[in-house]
Amino acid sequence: MRSRRLDYSESTRSALVDSAVELFTKRGYAGTSLDEVAKRARVTKGALYHHFSGKQALFEAAFDAVESLVYDRLEKIMTGPGTPWERVLGALNAFIKSCLDPAYQRIAIHEAPVVMGWERWREAEEQCSFGLVRGGLQSLVDAGEVEPVPVDITARLLFGALSSAATEIASAADPKKIGEQIEDVIVRMLLRLRQPGEPAGERPAAS
Repeated sequence: MRSRRLDYSESTRSALVDSAVELFTKRGYAGTSLDEVAKRARVTKGALYHHFSGKQALFEAAFDAVESLVYDRLEKIMTGPGTPWERVLGALNAFIKSCLDPAYQRIAIHEAPVVMGWERWREAEEQCSFGLVRGGLQSLVDAGEVEPVPVDITARLLFGALSSAATEIASAADPKKIGEQIEDVIVRMLLRLRQPGEPAGERPAAS
């Protein structure tokens, strides 16, 4: 049986991460203090330091939380019903929508490269997302829905395009409009890889 102390410790950590996500989203890394995070989570600053060595460690936990939400959403689509082509288009649509989320924009796209350093951020992004891109492409090749392209190289190019897309959306004056345009362009790129005779299929409806 789980101990009450362990449950309390995990709930405290979760409250701190939730508080950090909200405050980092609203005020950014520089504008958020550990005192504010602890106060909003209704714990002492000592409890915060029990779980996190400092502000950067807390930010990385907030980053992981935001990234995990997106990853779980995309993984569910990629392992769900439908053809590989339908799942890939559905995951692309879900990713574009995720890029419209204020927490993902502020923490994962704008703040993380600065706070974590570009190399550490890029590594974390790849660990979280690259496998889904590669797996989705591999499923298309295995099903004969696209030409047998070099999977690793093509996946790297697509991953780079999606990373750039996220930055463009997060920096746009009209993120929704830019997101729709980017989704259309990436679908057109994927259609160029379709095997001759394969139906184009329906695109997920933009919302």
